[in-house]
Amino acid sequence: MLQHAQGLVYSLISLMPSVYQKASLKAVLGLFLDAQGHALPEPTQIKSASSLSRFFNRYRWPTRQVIRTARAAILEQLATHPVHKGVPVRLRIDLSTLKKTGKFWQLSTPTKDADAPEPWVRMLNGKRGLHLVVLYIVMGHRRIPWSFRVWRGKGQPSPNQLACKLLASVPKALVKGRTVIVQADTEFGTIDFLGAVRQRNWRAVVGVKSSRLLQAGRKLKELPGHAKRRLQVYLKDIDYPLTVAWFWLKRADNKRELRFVASTHPYSGVYLVRLGRKRWAIEGFFQNRQASVWPALLWPKYQNRCLSLAGALVDCLSACPLG
Repeated sequence: MLQHAQGLVYSLISLMPSVYQKASLKAVLGLFLDAQGHALPEPTQIKSASSLSRFFNRYRWPTRQVIRTARAAILEQLATHPVHKGVPVRLRIDLSTLKKTGKFWQLSTPTKDADAPEPWVRMLNGKRGLHLVVLYIVMGHRRIPWSFRVWRGKGQPSPNQLACKLLASVPKALVKGRTVIVQADTEFGTIDFLGAVRQRNWRAVVGVKSSRLLQAGRKLKELPGHAKRRLQVYLKDIDYPLTVAWFWLKRADNKRELRFVASTHPYSGVYLVRLGRKRWAIEGFFQNRQASVWPALLWPKYQNRCLSLAGALVDCLSACPLG
């Protein structure tokens, strides 16, 4: 194990308030370091599945301090082994759904009980489950799942508003003096999100719907065949130009889909398409997190606070080595 990773593990274990919780955390870390993609706790021979379930869902341990410690270790490694100043920082934002079926009191399925807390399991885009807006930082070969927010339903902050809050959580020391590229899906190609990116003097590269209207009244889908990539256009209700490109994306069913990508910076058409393809490639990362990591935290019983913070810890620990 690398020295810095070993030091981080010891720091996290020392935060546990009892010897039993220290042992449970060691068992969980053992599953992750085994790198076999175990989604459930049964493979561990140190602790029972019920013990690990109680560790995540019932026991009180300083989850916020665990998150701060993991993030501090990441920033320390980036400072010790800095990335060249010419390498841009890429902030990738995605709306990811953890599909759920059945009733979950601790996740607060909607109920007529007036005393029940606000529900987390919701319907969005035809999917029922826990909807997370996730921030993922890329610096060269370093890939760091940094933070997330839970969408709590209508009447609560929208996914776009949550994404803007995630942008505000990026450490200033991480982006100071660097080019910052924010990549996001069509969900976030809104006026507010683009404005939040431009306000920080960052560069947005977002997907846009083919039905999006231009100020001239045409739709984006009418551009291919009549214009070249890297065309600067004015979208409806946006008073600054966006550079637009398009490409065909091959889906899992081998069908091709025409995708549009827009940027607040005048990139070349080739580079803009490359950034757009990299953006959609991240979906594989989030699907992998859902399939192999998150189910380990979503056992039959829940506790909202431990679920969210322990999930962030798992992603921080499963990031690529920083040394």
